[in-house]
Amino acid sequence: MSKLSHLPNSFPGYEHIKRYWDRHHHGFVAKVLPGEYYVTSQEEILMTVVGSCVSACIRDSVAGIGGMNHFMLPSTSLADRWDRTQVSSATRYGTYAMEHMINEILKYGGKRRNLEIKLFGGGKIMSHVANIGQQNIDFIKDYVKTESLNLLAEDLGGIYPRKILFYPKTGRVRVKKLRSMEQIVAQREKVYQRDLEKQPIDGEIDLF
Repeated sequence: MSKLSHLPNSFPGYEHIKRYWDRHHHGFVAKVLPGEYYVTSQEEILMTVVGSCVSACIRDSVAGIGGMNHFMLPSTSLADRWDRTQVSSATRYGTYAMEHMINEILKYGGKRRNLEIKLFGGGKIMSHVANIGQQNIDFIKDYVKTESLNLLAEDLGGIYPRKILFYPKTGRVRVKKLRSMEQIVAQREKVYQRDLEKQPIDGEIDLF
């Protein structure tokens, strides 16, 4: 019987996430793409590749449930269309990206007091945009401070994309700098930016 038939059960709503057995890492991997997040209580490895985007890896250190997201703040022009105040509207999007994942962790048994967070990304790889990576870094660090989250580690900035492997059960994270993939990752993030412009977030954001 194939490994695919033994995929760990996922929470409802994550059917779109690509999950597979990875022989190299000897584990089941859930691949998180730009604009996505994934939360699990299973023995899984959460994987993404970030350039200018930021990935937050959050887990409940007691319950062993955790998740990974992958997001970028909107460009200045897009933020201006959402709201007259560019900073507040950009923050609105970043808050949306964080709160929805945290709410999912709490929904399935996590406790806010047990949450620990590790941050990655925010590289300067998109030369046509005024350092969107630094904007993402400024947002996420301010968010973590404002929400009094327990920040354990960060690997932010620089000029290279990063491949992130997160093990929610233990909190372990493996990071690899991708020195030969700047152009490929930058192109993917350009597509993501265009998607943001086509599909801005709707409705209200649930805040704590």
